Amino acid sequence: MMHSGPREKCGVVGVALDDRAAARPLYYALYALQHRGQESAGIVTHDGFQQHDHVGMGLVGDAFDEADLDGLNGSVGIGHVRYPTAGSVDTSCAQPFSVSFKSGSLGLSHNGNLVNTADVRDALAAQGHAFTSDGDTEVIAHDLARNLLDGDLVRAVRRTMDRIHGSYALTIMHDDTVVGVRDPEGNRPLCIGELPDGYVIASESAAIDTLDGELVRDVRPGELVVLEADGSGYETYQLVERDRTAHCFFEHVYFARPDSVIDGSLVYETRRDLGRALWEESGVDTDVVMPVPDSGRAFATGYAEASQDSGADVEFAEGLMKNRYVGRTFIMPTQDARERAVRLKLNPIRSTVEGRTVTLIDDSIVRGTTSNQLVDLLRDAGAEEVHLRIGAPPITAPCYMGIDMATREELIAAGEDVADVESTVGADSLAYLSVDAVAAALTESRADLCLGCVTGEYPYDIDGETTDRDVRRPGVDTAPADD
Repeated sequence: MMHSGPREKCGVVGVALDDRAAARPLYYALYALQHRGQESAGIVTHDGFQQHDHVGMGLVGDAFDEADLDGLNGSVGIGHVRYPTAGSVDTSCAQPFSVSFKSGSLGLSHNGNLVNTADVRDALAAQGHAFTSDGDTEVIAHDLARNLLDGDLVRAVRRTMDRIHGSYALTIMHDDTVVGVRDPEGNRPLCIGELPDGYVIASESAAIDTLDGELVRDVRPGELVVLEADGSGYETYQLVERDRTAHCFFEHVYFARPDSVIDGSLVYETRRDLGRALWEESGVDTDVVMPVPDSGRAFATGYAEASQDSGADVEFAEGLMKNRYVGRTFIMPTQDARERAVRLKLNPIRSTVEGRTVTLIDDSIVRGTTSNQLVDLLRDAGAEEVHLRIGAPPITAPCYMGIDMATREELIAAGEDVADVESTVGADSLAYLSVDAVAAALTESRADLCLGCVTGEYPYDIDGETTDRDVRRPGVDTAPADD
């Protein structure tokens, strides 16, 4: 299985429309969020009487056919695309997760990762709840169902938020009511959009654009958004307040689509600003600067602009061409095949590279194998020098917040200094962007970002790891908070 970078866990969406079937808008929105997960896709709708659902493996286009969409009746619904990090790789963990119980039906889509899943699952199992999967989404669904037996939806969500600890952006459907909720630290993105005939909640604003909607704003950390079932409006409830956020900086560096606006910043502009900062911190005056497609493109544009502003004559060029038909699931049984895979995916444009000094720009180095192969590729194509510049700090620790980022043993920068990594990947020079430059580009304080994968200090209470703030996970047998 080939993947060059970290993998995001999921994308979520929910819609409530005036008098139009929700299935196709949800399907289009999932297409817009496909980059956030390619393993499974699902939609749950409600027609005012009953819930309908369809979940399939693979890409959105493979998971649904015309008949599937036609069977999803109702003008409200939620959807999900998944890449696995917590839970097994099969349909038992595909989402949305649906459950029927005494006081109605529930569907749940989750992006993120809980830290205290086992604690909450054990407490619920002791109360007689039976689980069909090992994922954390089912734990949230069962806890919410339990709280709905003796409270309204807002109070039930509040009680569940008091028990779960970790990152989550959720779209939930309780009977024909669609809600969105973002964890109190705002680790994963979630936003609200207005459509001509309703409202949408989605992981990224690109999904709202796809539906010809307007971005209203981000869902605030700790906020619950309840859509009116007839698409006429929404209500919001600030359920939990925190002094600090823990926005994931990697959303801006890598995961999100460049055309999405997250926490007030257009991702493409942020990446250009990160590229400009990269030139200011560690610019090298080479003949040409080129991106690793497609992830390095906005960084390289900003880097080239900043170099020209400073009087250097660095030309921006596309020096590597990408074959778009080699997916992440390309089968490579042997080392020889793995090395061949980079040639299948990327081919140098010799005239751009031959006899010239080159700066190659990427968003991150995770395991280092791809970087090493790209440097070799450019040297084979006649590059005189190859300098590597990275639009993020070194990734030295795993992510527990819903990104598949490898273990410390696999991370090339863990326990190595920059010179060691430089010699491993074979570059003439290597420089990363500083954490301060990232915070400045995001116009955020370092204290309000989740930087766990680059500092090893986390905004949540994780077994065996250091925290960067005063935080303790909740006890799961605590009595519900006063409402």
